[in-house]
Formats: sequence, structure tokens, C-alpha cells
Amino acid sequence: MTPPGKTRTRELYAWALFDWATSPFAAIVVTFVVAAYVAKAVAGSEVEGQAAWGWAMSASSLAAAVLGVFLGAITDAGGPRKPWLLACVLLQAGGTALIWYVLPEPNMLLFALVVVGLANLGSELGNVFNNAILADLAPRERIGRWSGFGWGLGYAGGLLCLVLALVLFLQPEVPAFGLDKDSMEHVRIVGPLVALWLLTFSLPLFLMVRDRPGAAVPDRAVIGAGIRNLRISFREVLQDRKLALFLLAAMLWADGLATLFALGGIYAAGTFGMTLTEVLRFGILLNLTAGIGAWLFARADDRFGAKPTIMAGLGGLILFGLGALLAPNQLGFEIAGATLGLFVGPVQSATRSMMARLAHPERRAELFGILALTGRATAFLGPMLVAILTTATGSQRIGMTPILLFWIAGMALLAFVPVSAGSGARRP
Repeated sequence: MTPPGKTRTRELYAWALFDWATSPFAAIVVTFVVAAYVAKAVAGSEVEGQAAWGWAMSASSLAAAVLGVFLGAITDAGGPRKPWLLACVLLQAGGTALIWYVLPEPNMLLFALVVVGLANLGSELGNVFNNAILADLAPRERIGRWSGFGWGLGYAGGLLCLVLALVLFLQPEVPAFGLDKDSMEHVRIVGPLVALWLLTFSLPLFLMVRDRPGAAVPDRAVIGAGIRNLRISFREVLQDRKLALFLLAAMLWADGLATLFALGGIYAAGTFGMTLTEVLRFGILLNLTAGIGAWLFARADDRFGAKPTIMAGLGGLILFGLGALLAPNQLGFEIAGATLGLFVGPVQSATRSMMARLAHPERRAELFGILALTGRATAFLGPMLVAILTTATGSQRIGMTPILLFWIAGMALLAFVPVSAGSGARRP
């Protein structure tokens, strides 16, 4: 008979592999290859494409935030999380696969934004349920370590998938499978590639990780209980000063990160004239440094607390983010951007671990839903400000400056959150 501890460890590795499965979507679709392709080849103008992409990401993220709160509350009341997560994975994979049909023509812009928006909706909702599963599996004193391990593994998966896309399709004179470069098949194929990657590597979680049992109550009662619990959770958040401050601060730095992910590839392509291949190479470098950062800071989270980890990460993001915006040439941008990547993973990972420690065991999914809502309720604001400033000034550099302001404001608010909130202290 296998000892329970080893069984749980295997489940945690299977859980972490889900980050490996989902990260190529963020790297290849949202940030680098597909974003740049839509802006340059479909929209026909980097400025117009950056603005349109920003609106699409805002709409899908806001929809995911609202739905995530209610679905999280329902799953907390009703038990199992994996069926909901499976539905999210299928939505994400289906929308991503349809990128194959996005031809390099202006009349395909709306179709491109819709299919990527649906895929992003599935991705964002899936994070709510996946994060709640971590809190169910990991010992409290090791949540930070496993969260960091998952983020690091995710960046490694994104890195490998980026390399495969580069070597097989984007760089060769004759792409694999004889794909036609004139109709951009060698770029469009990354959609099906990412979808297949997601479906394949998410299987261990669904096959190996035990789910919570379903509640023995009718579905209508589960929904009613979920909504009632949600009202209670919102009331508790408003009464808990440290949790409310943390959620507000997290909303701000999440807005900055989401805007960076959604528009960073377009900015690199438009400002420095980087080709799709060069953007992809930069994406590989950024995923490498982000993965290193996530692994380096994982133990620091458990040892020193999530708050110091997030503060250090935000400081690095602000410093090197400013360097990337002021970079006079492509080399300077790549150096600043790659260094910035070291601090992306720690902020994301420590945010997840801090919420897992703060969340009441019976409210985890809905509180992660509230975290997603606070992180996405104003997610439209970052891309919207970028779109407005880019359109008004005609400058992508000026258009991207709100990202830094979000990080600065989030760091300032986090300073007022009691240290015990990030050190694993139990919620009162």
C-alpha cells in the first residue's frame, strides 16, 4: 500500500504539471506570436492592432472575473472542481485551435479577436479552480513552495513549446509539414500546437488528482447555497482590513501584469521593428528568466512570507519595466525585458500562495474567484488606457506607461498590509 504522503506528493506533481500545460497559451497566443501576428498581418497596423487586442483581452478577462466569482461559490457549496476545470480546458483548447483559420486579411480581425477571447475566457476561469485545488492539496507551510514550483514548471513548458514552434514552423525556410508561408500557415499552426499541448499535459491532473466529493443536495440548492455563501464572503472581505487591502493591491499589480502579457509582444514588434521570429526568440528568453525567478523565490515565500516576496518582485518589475520603456534600441530592450522576467514569476506565485493562506478552507474557490474578480474587474482599465494613450499620441512607448503606474500603486498599498497576512498566519 502506498503511504498517503507519497500519494499526495504525486497529486501535487500532477497539479503542477497543469501549469506546464497552460503556460504556452499565455506565452505564444496572448503575449508573443499570435498577438504580434494579429497586429501586423491581420489588422495591418501595429497601433490599430495593439488597441483592438487590448479591447478584446479586456472584455474576455472581465467576463471571466464575473463568472469566476459565481462559479467558485457554487463549487465551494457543491463540491467537485474538476468538471468545471475540464469545461474551461475544452473551451480554451477549442478557441486556440481555431486560430488556424485566422487568415492574414483585415476582414478576419473580428474572428481572431472572438476566438482568442473565448480561449482567454476558458484560461482565466480555469485558473480559479486550479488555484483552489492547490489549497486543498498542499500543506499550509509548503503552499509557497508548491505554488512557485508550479509557476516555474509553467514557464519551462512555455519555453519548450516556444522552442518547438520556432524550430519546426517559424524559423525554417521550409516549415514542417510543408506549410505555406504566403498564407501564414507556419504562424497559424501555433494555435493547434498550443491546443494539443494543453489537452495532452492537463491529463495527469484529471486522472491522478482526487476531487472533493459532491454535495448530497439538489443542484438548485447548491446554486442557492453558493450565492448565499458568496454574499457572506464579500461581507467578510469588507470587514477584514488586511484581506481587503491585499485584494485591492493585487488588483492593481495584476492589471499591470495582464496588460504587459496582452500587449508586450505587439509593443516589441511595433517599437523596435522585431519580426515574429525575433519576438519569439525574446519570448523564449523571457520565459527562461521568469522560470528561474519563480524557482529562486519559491522557498523564500515559505521562509520569509508572501508579502516580502511580492514587494521584492514589484520593485524589480518597476525598475526594469522603466528600463524597457526607455531602451534606445532592441538590445537594450531585450536586456531590460529579460531581467524583468526574473520578477514576474515570484509576484504571481506569491499572490497565489498568500490568497491560499488567507482563504477559509470552505471558501477557497469563491475567494480565489473574488481574487480573480479584483484582478480582472478593472483588467479592462490597463489595456483601455494603453489603447487610449497609443491612439492619442501615436506612440507605443507612451501608450505602455500605465503598466508602471499600476505596479507602483499596488506596491504602495501592499505596504499597509500587516506582515502576518503574508506569513501563513491563519485568518481570524
